Amino acid sequence: MRLTITTGTERDFFERGKDFARRLDKDEPLEPEYIISFEDPQELLELVTAARMDLFRAVKEEPGSIAEIARRLHRDRSAVKRDVDILAEAGLIQVEVKPFRGHGRMKFIRATADKFRLTAQVG
Repeated sequence: MRLTITTGTERDFFERGKDFARRLDKDEPLEPEYIISFEDPQELLELVTAARMDLFRAVKEEPGSIAEIARRLHRDRSAVKRDVDILAEAGLIQVEVKPFRGHGRMKFIRATADKFRLTAQVG
């Protein structure tokens, strides 16, 4: 799956939809794609911080629990949890609740894509 984080307007959104519909009408093969679009480039920059990109890379390299990832990154568990929530809401990572022997349940974190493309236009 291709994941793109970009900036764009409402018009850009509808143009992508029209292009998608035209390609469907022509029976062209479509690659699975996930697009996160922000109208304001500042919102994109608030999502894509250095700490969150380190977190994304760590999860992509080795999925695991929030506590494990926090240890690997040498970060506070609660700070990692906040960033996990933000990245999960944006669709960059997935959180799965799994049984944890003798301790109830744990949240298992994995990346939704191997990589993503980041584009921004400031005008």
